[in-house]
Amino acid sequence: MKNIGFIGLGTMGAPMASNLLKQGYGVTVYNRTASRCEPLAEQGARTASTPREAAEGQHLVITMVSDDHSIRDIYYGEDGVFAGLSSGVTVMDNSTISPELVKQLAAEADKLGCSFIDAPVTGSKPAAVDGTLVFMVGGDAEAIAAQSDVFDTLGKKVLHMGPNGSGAVAKLAHNTMVGINNLALAEGFAIAAKSGIPAESFLELVQLGSAGSKAADLKGRKIIEHDFSNQFSLALMLKDLKLAASLTDSQSIPAPMLSIAKSLFQAGQTQGYGDEDLSAVVKTYETWIGRTIGGKPLE
Repeated sequence: MKNIGFIGLGTMGAPMASNLLKQGYGVTVYNRTASRCEPLAEQGARTASTPREAAEGQHLVITMVSDDHSIRDIYYGEDGVFAGLSSGVTVMDNSTISPELVKQLAAEADKLGCSFIDAPVTGSKPAAVDGTLVFMVGGDAEAIAAQSDVFDTLGKKVLHMGPNGSGAVAKLAHNTMVGINNLALAEGFAIAAKSGIPAESFLELVQLGSAGSKAADLKGRKIIEHDFSNQFSLALMLKDLKLAASLTDSQSIPAPMLSIAKSLFQAGQTQGYGDEDLSAVVKTYETWIGRTIGGKPLE
């Protein structure tokens, strides 16, 4: 079995590393908050004190962290991933970061005789736990095929989008739609709730009608029940929308709905909902209509 260094044990990374351990891989874990390594150590993972140590002696190194800044911290420097790599190792980044940074990482890995795969995921926490993630992947086809066993452990589908950077672009385009769709759901709920339509009845209509969506299926009940426990945070959605806006600006692509979505998620962040699930953006609409979607007046 492969030895795998896994760096980043947040909402997504921890269950992914756990699934690798359950499948029998030798896993070395690293997280900047070291206490997050403890549950994985109890499952048999080796712990590392630096990204470099997590990368040393591995067949595959996986990173799953929050943003470009965190990736730079993890990869570069004398204790970074690049300092610990041996020739022939494959590096897979599952984070959502800028395509430009992906290409820089891939070029650096190539200088070291290593393969780099950008493989962001969709499915949020439940899919990470169940091992049913969908990967959108950029990189060399042979390098991707060589990790098919790992992909099979962590997910249900691998979509090869093209060369390095293509996975990152696909993820930003995808999450642009996720953000817009969740705002559409929140806005529809708000219109119905303001007029006294029961939220349960409206959600059933949405799911049966042409407005049906993954957003309605995954977030509809959470909104009605005001359960904003984090599956994918509002702050991370805002981060992805900002990256998407930078990409569209650089390509001179008009993206008016992206711009509106970014502004409304920014409002949610400003109002203190960043650490909650992205569906908490509905609270902004609830403030405007003066009641919760479930029909209770706001206190």
